[in-house]
Amino acid sequence: MTPFTRRQLAAMIDSTLLKSTATKDDIIKLCWDAKNHHFVSVVVNPYYVDLAVYTLNGSDVKVGTVIGFPMGTTLAEVKAEEARRVVKLGAQELDMVINLSALKSKDYTTVKNDIEAVTDIKHTNPNIIVKTIIEASLLTNHEKRTACKIAQQAGADYVKTSTGLFGTAATVEDVKLMRRTVGKTMGVKAAGGIRTLNDTLAMIKAGANRIGTSAAAQIIEEIPKK
Repeated sequence: MTPFTRRQLAAMIDSTLLKSTATKDDIIKLCWDAKNHHFVSVVVNPYYVDLAVYTLNGSDVKVGTVIGFPMGTTLAEVKAEEARRVVKLGAQELDMVINLSALKSKDYTTVKNDIEAVTDIKHTNPNIIVKTIIEASLLTNHEKRTACKIAQQAGADYVKTSTGLFGTAATVEDVKLMRRTVGKTMGVKAAGGIRTLNDTLAMIKAGANRIGTSAAAQIIEEIPKK
């Protein structure tokens, strides 16, 4: 039996649709489902931010989008500009992919500067939430810890397991490692291959306080109505 009501669990879920083939109708449906279930946010590609903002107007659902997605090797200046533009369109949460190539090269200054290029927007928009995607399944445990520490130093609000497009799905072990590394003062988002209620609860038990999934409605509907 789940320890959460539908509404409680929905408040921890980012309902996500990042397929390059997603249509306007798909995004509108995503937003309506998010309204009905009261998900904390929808996450859509930058192209659809304005549509999501329009569709969700007046609701309690935030609009999130991705920066430097999915590779993360975009120039920091480009990520900064992308962040500025989507925030201007109404995005409230930014899931950015860190520069994994720089991390693998042990160029930690570049990794930090890359993240700060996006978190800098919080100086003028303090309510913006920045989540850093570290693509955990492609990293060693040392690299995972290093990425989390740099993200924390650079002012990010969350560390996130993955884009869901590379490597393996999010794992309980990675979430536990990330939570141990950042402590209680930073968020941990689990994303990638989370498609059932059991998956979701396992990630939360491991230390995640935000879940990203393209199966959000199905997960919530596994919980009996009260």
